[in-house]
Amino acid sequence: MVFKRLLGKLGVGGPSVDTVLHRGTVLPGDTVSGDVLIRGGSMDVEITEVTLELAARVESEAGEEERHGTARFHRVVVGGGFRLAEEQELSLPFSFPLPWETPITEVFGQPLSRPLGVRTQLAVAGAVDQGDLDPLMIRPLPVQEAVLDAFGRLGFGFRSTDLELGRIRGTGQTLPFYQEIELTPGPEYAHAMREVEISFLADPAGLTVVLEADRRGGVFSGGGDALNIFTVGHGDVDGTDFTALVDSWLRQLAERRSGGFLGGGHGHERKSDGGHGGVGMGIGGAVAGLAAGVVGGMVAAEIVDEIGDALGGDD
Repeated sequence: MVFKRLLGKLGVGGPSVDTVLHRGTVLPGDTVSGDVLIRGGSMDVEITEVTLELAARVESEAGEEERHGTARFHRVVVGGGFRLAEEQELSLPFSFPLPWETPITEVFGQPLSRPLGVRTQLAVAGAVDQGDLDPLMIRPLPVQEAVLDAFGRLGFGFRSTDLELGRIRGTGQTLPFYQEIELTPGPEYAHAMREVEISFLADPAGLTVVLEADRRGGVFSGGGDALNIFTVGHGDVDGTDFTALVDSWLRQLAERRSGGFLGGGHGHERKSDGGHGGVGMGIGGAVAGLAAGVVGGMVAAEIVDEIGDALGGDD
């Protein structure tokens, strides 16, 4: 994959840069490697710094107001402190680890959204060109895919996905935002919940899955949101019946303060409670129907406002 851009902010005849990735599709925790190719313009210039940034388009809610902006969550210095001659060509290799919590952008070969990408930033004698946000495709880890496939087998369908600024209480979240995958319930669960939201927080040991359900009310119980947190190891992919596991999570979620919508299982009252048997967790909408190809055309939210310093600014 090649990201090409002419650095117009540096003036007519300024240098241009191409970022060539060795792999255009990666998994969370993978190593991202490639080369930054710089070509000199019509004059000699001093390159003070060349950096790569990972940036994601996120949203934030404050009361009834919803705002959008860009969060920069990883930055790598590729080079700098050299003179680039007129029309000189230079290649700078790079390699860096992708954060484990990086949100996924495609599942089972189907695009979810393109909420994140790579920027190449070139600083020339104090003038900085940020460049555009070029999409980077992130496939799910095997354990994430197993959880999503289980939701699909249980009849859940994909509704939407977005990135929310903030942190999930009771988790070891490291990024300033989290991904929400919203799912519509399968026939067996439709009477108990309107939707389910899933959030994945991966790390080298495994996966935390946050599940949040918008529950329907009953004659003897109220509705409202319910949330549970579960964990599962990377090595649990083989030999685990994820369909049965996810079904048990959903039953626990439906039963919390509900009088037993689905029957069976034991609910947890605290949002930070862990699950049983090492299971993943989810937040904000399930991507269930993906296994069956029920993927809607989700377009990344357009940046309509700058959220502020917490997002690292917006260009």
